Amino acid sequence: MANWSDPRPNAAPFATAAVTRTSAYDAGLRSYMLGVYNYMASGILLTGIVALGFAMSGLAAQVFVGGGILKWIITLAPLGFVFAMSFGQQRMSFSTLQALFWGFAIVMGLSLSTIFLVYSPLAIGQAFFASAAGFAALSMYGYVTKRDLTALGSFLIVGLVGLIVASIVNLFVQSGPLGMVISAVGVLIFAGLTAYDTQRTKSMYQYVAGTPDEGRAKVMSALSLYLDFINMFLFILRLFGSSRN
Repeated sequence: MANWSDPRPNAAPFATAAVTRTSAYDAGLRSYMLGVYNYMASGILLTGIVALGFAMSGLAAQVFVGGGILKWIITLAPLGFVFAMSFGQQRMSFSTLQALFWGFAIVMGLSLSTIFLVYSPLAIGQAFFASAAGFAALSMYGYVTKRDLTALGSFLIVGLVGLIVASIVNLFVQSGPLGMVISAVGVLIFAGLTAYDTQRTKSMYQYVAGTPDEGRAKVMSALSLYLDFINMFLFILRLFGSSRN
């Protein structure tokens, strides 16, 4: 970002321009962040509507309890969307990336419909509001803090890899205590990633502001924060949620 300050003591016109440009930058940053949060919140809302509708229709029970290839297609589809968006974002148009984001939110809703088969509505509601409150506080911290969270982000990403490995192992050993540990660590990792991704989103604005990449950056940043929120919600739900059984 250009340095708008002018070191000359009597340069009043330039000082006025500095204030104007700084104010314009701050206004642009607020608009940019609001756009990211709007995408994220809209995606979560769409996911919730699809998940609830799919579960209440009875189709979720037929697909996931009955088994079959459709179960695995729905389960793995969100991962395919994330890979497609992550590796193809530079080659895709803004409208294509938008369409993929909404498509991802829909298939994520189909995949998450299983929580309505396993957990009570009260448990889901409590986990959601706890996640929302935690996300808001952590995202605010990531936005206002002067501390560089890059090192923390690198550490958390390494921890995330370990978490994925442990989760795969627990699929086979089916250990209850290990599952609780994984859930607790998962909450902490995605809590930290929320703050880190917020700061990264804020920092990214200076590189994409006013460029053709600005729209794509909004969508990809919204995707990162969406994933932070959803994963934190799921780990909180597994940690404290009460099963229907």
